[in-house]
Amino acid sequence: MSKRPHIRFIINPKSGPKSKVDVAARIKLHLDHSKFDHDIVYTAYAGHAPELAKQAAEEGCAVVVAVGGDGTVNEVARGLLHTEAAMGIIPRGSGNGLARHLQVPLTVDGSIRFLNEGHRSKIDSGEINGHPFFTTAGIGFDAYISSVFAGSKTRGLKTYVELILKEVINYRHLPVKATINGKTIDTDLFVMAFANAAQYGNNAYIAPMADIRDGMLDVCLVRKLDMLKALQLSYAMMSNKPAGADSAEYFKTEAVEVVTDHELMHHADGEYLGKATRFEVRIVPQSLYVVAP
Repeated sequence: MSKRPHIRFIINPKSGPKSKVDVAARIKLHLDHSKFDHDIVYTAYAGHAPELAKQAAEEGCAVVVAVGGDGTVNEVARGLLHTEAAMGIIPRGSGNGLARHLQVPLTVDGSIRFLNEGHRSKIDSGEINGHPFFTTAGIGFDAYISSVFAGSKTRGLKTYVELILKEVINYRHLPVKATINGKTIDTDLFVMAFANAAQYGNNAYIAPMADIRDGMLDVCLVRKLDMLKALQLSYAMMSNKPAGADSAEYFKTEAVEVVTDHELMHHADGEYLGKATRFEVRIVPQSLYVVAP
């Protein structure tokens, strides 16, 4: 590699809206080639991006850019954890949760020009049962919606909200024991969200107070939810305000343990991970470099 910092773009060719953009051509047009060298690689299968990202870091790339949706961003970030390479993002998904939190421009051209500014900082990551996440993880209803959403033919906020309103009435609350800050809570659980960043994506804020650099998880606990409370919680999420105490409770902590006699679904960054009866969730401070102020 030359003395100029090298940027590797990892493109998920399956991500993005139907109106395809030639990302490689936009990179050639908008990247400052007097500052950076670059190359482009493409993912060939699910789970390929972490391998490509790790290889890029080992080869000395200064920046590795995830070109895709939240799943691609999660995979690239996983490959770069605890390395010196910084992750950039060209958002091509329907939610773009981490890009929004880091205030990365949501257009292809704008996000490429953002790379030229040379920002670099560190953020925290989280783990749920050993699986890394960077915006949110959760157990209960939001994981159930993630599993249904994954099989949906349409994407975007409208589909997500429609699924919530359709499924909220029939979802069954289950008893759990959650240990937070040394205190054990016996409760029925509708959803427990673990937020490293403030939002799921699409500007749907589950934890408006969350700081991605404070070394803490923001936990949102919803014990029971009827239709009225669901509407109140949905309004709070879309208006970037904490929900009222009758709808949700919030905690700041470094780690959470949840146990239950019934298998519960869980997700990381919107990716459905399956079911379990025990969950160990923790923050991993300052574990990822990103291209952001």
